[in-house]
Amino acid sequence: MSLTTSSHWEIPDRFNIAVACTEAHPAQAPAIVVDRGDAPAEVTTFGELGERARRLVTVLRGRGVAEGDRVAVMCAQSAETAVAHMAAYLMGAIAVPLSVKFGPEAALFRMGDSGAVAAVFDADCYERLADELAGLPELRTVLVAGEPGTDASVTNEAGALSVLPLSVTDSADVAVVVADTGPDDPALLIYTSGTTGQPKGALHGHRVLLGHMPGVVRALDGFPEPGDTFWTPADWAWAGGLLDVLLPGLYSGVPVVASDRRPSPETVEHILRRHGVTCSFLPPTILKMMRASDVDYSRTGLRAAFSGGEALGGPVAEWARRSLGIRVNEIYGQTELNLIVGTCHSRFDTPPGSMGRPTPGFDLTLLDPLGEPVEPGEVGEICVRLPSPNAFLRYWNAPEKTAEKTAGGVLHTGDLGHVDDDGNFWFSGRNDDLISTAGYRVGPGEIEDQILRHGAVEMVAVIGVPDDLRGEAIVAYVVPAAGVTGSEELAAEIQDFVKQRLAFYQYPRDVVFLDELPTTNTGKIRRARLRAEHGRQPLRP
Repeated sequence: MSLTTSSHWEIPDRFNIAVACTEAHPAQAPAIVVDRGDAPAEVTTFGELGERARRLVTVLRGRGVAEGDRVAVMCAQSAETAVAHMAAYLMGAIAVPLSVKFGPEAALFRMGDSGAVAAVFDADCYERLADELAGLPELRTVLVAGEPGTDASVTNEAGALSVLPLSVTDSADVAVVVADTGPDDPALLIYTSGTTGQPKGALHGHRVLLGHMPGVVRALDGFPEPGDTFWTPADWAWAGGLLDVLLPGLYSGVPVVASDRRPSPETVEHILRRHGVTCSFLPPTILKMMRASDVDYSRTGLRAAFSGGEALGGPVAEWARRSLGIRVNEIYGQTELNLIVGTCHSRFDTPPGSMGRPTPGFDLTLLDPLGEPVEPGEVGEICVRLPSPNAFLRYWNAPEKTAEKTAGGVLHTGDLGHVDDDGNFWFSGRNDDLISTAGYRVGPGEIEDQILRHGAVEMVAVIGVPDDLRGEAIVAYVVPAAGVTGSEELAAEIQDFVKQRLAFYQYPRDVVFLDELPTTNTGKIRRARLRAEHGRQPLRP
């Protein structure tokens, strides 16, 4: 079964994300509005954003960074984050966004796998990684926002690794030659978790921004409108923060609010009200947190919002309608190809629980395990016919994984669903082991690899179990090493071991000790059996 919504794609022969985001708008118009709590906001205009990006290009090129090189960006929401991205795109380099939630192991793997030759950190992230950066042989230059103006150097296998304050760009030349990029030229490398092994880097071309716009426009009821201001609590390192908010906002000439404050209910209300936010991407976990509080949101002025990463649920959607005065639209997609299905309450009715309908311009089909279309009403894998402007170019250094993901001329999401007579998609489950927790899609492989490094662990399997707040909670099933007995103390130690090395949302909320794990005849762990036998048990307090 195939279903498409018509849309005429206008993809120019030459396109550069940064040029489109900085040069098409009045120079004095606000681009990035940095929240400072009760203090006045710090505003960076489109003209200043472009100028700062060009100065950074001068510095990077002066230190040998060339077109196609990877530039890691690990900063909280800030003007500096936007500047770093714009600079990478302007010079034809490839930005590698890294979440500020990453521990050293998670960040260093992605920097090493991508071969990043330069990095832009904020002070907190640099302090967290400083002692381990010497282990990255290809990294040559690190620029740190917020550091004192003293230079530092570290020796790695390639020689001296220069660590400089980002302020060195202040006096750099602003006159630079912009790379002549086309829509298929690489621009962005975002790592996405897999079900086995380490994460995979999804490489996107400059066209990915254009491919996102129909989904953003529909999810925000005709975005942009005069006076719009955009904000999300989502990390700008993820597709939901970067490709659904920051870049579409800048491309549309809409100011984007940045905040590095933890999104408590009070903080969310303050940001929405103080900065006149009209449009927002609010993940379900944030909306559930807001609903559980006593904060009054009646003075906020949202006109439109969307949510994604997991189903919103009827009670939360109804709360948002009453308390925020809006009907939150829901979106669906993946890092490899995002915003392909969604709801739009102002344009068509969607039954509660439905994923919505295909985004204009995307040709969706449901396939059986043999790659054949299923009959109407039957469950099949949700796939998108290629080529598509939103689709990734390939996985980084993983041609076999790319071929698997795009087999048969479609992008395989790994998600199962069916379509009703009105064209609404309904989610039925996954055909792999990815875990959807608090809006993050987490693969068990990276977590299992980390836990196996603990000396008290012989075997481990990680699955997701149903959880009212997070959708799914991560649980690790551990077979202790010989002579080791599972205990509450060991469970806490394993949890902390993961939390310190990966990201906080990747640590197991529960650790269950077993004598053995269910395996196939070839020794492969049967996570489906674990889910069937243990996945409905409540988490331990």
